[in-house]
Amino acid sequence: MTGRAKDAEATAERIVDAMLARLVSTPYEQIRIEDVAGDAGVTGQTVIRRFGSKPALMNATVERELARIVAAREAAAHASPVETIHDLVVHYERYGALILKTYSESPLVPGLPEITARGRAFHVDWCRRAFTLPPLPVREAARRSAQLVAICDATTWRILRFDGGLDAAETEIALEELILPLVADSAAAP
Repeated sequence: MTGRAKDAEATAERIVDAMLARLVSTPYEQIRIEDVAGDAGVTGQTVIRRFGSKPALMNATVERELARIVAAREAAAHASPVETIHDLVVHYERYGALILKTYSESPLVPGLPEITARGRAFHVDWCRRAFTLPPLPVREAARRSAQLVAICDATTWRILRFDGGLDAAETEIALEELILPLVADSAAAP
């Protein structure tokens, strides 16, 4: 990669970082290209030239963060359900609010519903891979799998952490109490 290409890539990363910082604290509709540009130390024209539009910048930002989220979630899947739950809570402490905000604002941005749908599909697949269910009849396995997906959702984390007033450690315990009975082997199941 040439020096000029490296500079262009670094500028694009600064712009995406600036968009992400704005996205965390500002409703999408109130984010202005000029503000993102100023935060990134570039002009609004540079942002438009690089990304084309505010929706395209939003999509690029969410795509990058989705890749990071996927990597973090893959790293959170361990042999032990307790370790997996711990890392899931750590993951949501970092990304949970942003994930929920992105889902809620996705209808406002052309192209974003498709990206969030991929994120949701990843979540479902990850839950099924991260937690091993005991041998069960097909319908019971499907029900428990759906329960795992719901329990591991960022919305459940938010309800426990913010609506329920639990701290991160208490949220981890609550998730263990919800998940461990579902993945217990048949002999240990109540």
